[in-house]
Amino acid sequence: MSDKDKGRSVNNQNMRIGMRGPGFRGPGAHLGGPVEKPKNFRKSLIRLLKELKPFNISLILVLLLTISATIITILAPKIMGKAITVLFDGIIARFKNHNAKIDLNKIYQILFTLGIMYLVAILFNYIQQYIMAGVSQNLVKNLRTKMMSKLNKMPLKYFDSNSHGDILSRFTNDIDTISSTLQQGLVQVFSSVISIIGVIIMMLTISPILTLVTVLTLPLSIFATSFIAKQSQNQFRGQQKLLGEINGHIEESFSGHIVIKSYNREEDSLSKFKNINDKLYNVGWKAQFFAGIIMPIMNFISNIGYVIVAVVGGIFVTKRLITIGDIQAFIQYSNQFTQPIIAISNIVNLIQSTIAASERIFDMLDEQELEKEDENISEIKNIKGEVKFDSIYFSYLPENKLIEDFSLDVEEGKMIAIVGPTGAGKTTLVNLLMRFHEINKGRILIDNINTKNIKRKNLRTFMGMVLQDTWLFNGTIKENIAYGKENASDEEIIEASKEAYAHHFISLLPDGYDTIINEESSNISIGEKQLITIARAFLKNPDILILDEATSNVDTLTEVQVQKAMKKLMKDRTSFVIAHRLSTIKNADKIIVMNEGRIIETGNHQQLLDKKGFYYQLYQSQFLGIAI
Repeated sequence: MSDKDKGRSVNNQNMRIGMRGPGFRGPGAHLGGPVEKPKNFRKSLIRLLKELKPFNISLILVLLLTISATIITILAPKIMGKAITVLFDGIIARFKNHNAKIDLNKIYQILFTLGIMYLVAILFNYIQQYIMAGVSQNLVKNLRTKMMSKLNKMPLKYFDSNSHGDILSRFTNDIDTISSTLQQGLVQVFSSVISIIGVIIMMLTISPILTLVTVLTLPLSIFATSFIAKQSQNQFRGQQKLLGEINGHIEESFSGHIVIKSYNREEDSLSKFKNINDKLYNVGWKAQFFAGIIMPIMNFISNIGYVIVAVVGGIFVTKRLITIGDIQAFIQYSNQFTQPIIAISNIVNLIQSTIAASERIFDMLDEQELEKEDENISEIKNIKGEVKFDSIYFSYLPENKLIEDFSLDVEEGKMIAIVGPTGAGKTTLVNLLMRFHEINKGRILIDNINTKNIKRKNLRTFMGMVLQDTWLFNGTIKENIAYGKENASDEEIIEASKEAYAHHFISLLPDGYDTIINEESSNISIGEKQLITIARAFLKNPDILILDEATSNVDTLTEVQVQKAMKKLMKDRTSFVIAHRLSTIKNADKIIVMNEGRIIETGNHQQLLDKKGFYYQLYQSQFLGIAI
């Protein structure tokens, strides 16, 4: 693995943090989902609460509205019970005396009061949901802003040592988990706790005995829920793992379908897919089964309590120990009693995932940043391009030295070629020049000014870079070329394209310079992508040019043309050219041969061939087919 690719891999399976289990259907369903547990729950919770501090007034208002709406909802069944009692007493009175009347006015008054109460509760719920939506979205907006700002301050080694999929997961899955929990879970915690307390109080005011009967079903509900949830979580974890495997296999099959077909390995690919798919089926149906039976079992246990309450309550009514309205209200309360318990069980798991997601975000925000720059450093307007590496030491890890005691003087306007085997430190060297990494020891000077005394942004305005791995964004070709210079005119863009020999193929496209490059840049060839990035460098017109295998992806004829253009671009500019194709650097003013972070040979092309050293062996192996 080359130094430029060190530690870089994409693992999309890291994007599962905080995900709900497939088949999520509402309250209680998350009991079956996989739960990510934080390493330090208390610390992460406290820090998340600090992030919520600016929204304290909104949260207090939400709490008051939730309490009010929940209390109204709790009082409603008992008030409804009074209406039923009035109606029941009226009917009994009519049986005894045909002239007796049902007090409909009182019933209407009670129903009107109930209607007002329910409308107020709906209004309170609407307002608190509106406020919480604002709080949650503002919080995640702030977190995303902090994360993006943090990424721009990170050293390159962070991106080398963390997969792109994992970084993306923190911006998407983890943020979404926090947002959904705040908007739904936080309010549900408030309302569930208040509901449990309120319902128990209301049941006790009606009948302590019936309350005891209802509470006795609670341990059975908790045991059943916990047991099933544990089984379900195990299955969902297995399902998520296998989903990652099958997605990876499908992605590999699509991206490598030409290789698969050329080697007649379709059957092997299909067999592997079938094996993973069968395992996923077995785990998937178990996960869905366990998640699906939670609510039926909870309803069964609830119905047992309901039957007992109905029977005992009926006996109490016949003995006039309780009114018919109260027994109706109690039955409603007993049904309401299990709902907040299920909700809290769900929320406990959800909070675990949310704190784990928060922890991952905070870990990223706590990562070591690039060394802070002195704000008083004055900007440099122009440079000549003299570069000096003075006894440079650098390593990604202290125990593995990469560049050691490296010194090099580069005169203004000279072309310096850097060659050597993979992992020699070639790309790392130019990364140090651009301050993508900070050196451990030594100095890098530009025009006798230490680069640490030049702001990074200021330093990079003088440099242009063309990489082997092309990067184009989703936009027009014109916009991608114009990325090299702010407010570039169309004439400048076209002229840069002509210099890079890109104008011809761009003109042949249906929309020319307005052709949209898709997200994967798959609607143009690899060579055409490289030409666009080269045109971008032409447009910037830098003082120091860095070419890292810039022509490796273009065909031989185009390479000859681009080399002519590069020669013109590099004229009177300090240039660093990293190359594996030694034919492209024959005209370099100086060739640096690197191995294991050190310069082992220097000279021009002919001088190095005459030495018959390492460069000579590289040249022989490339052009004469002789092994080193």
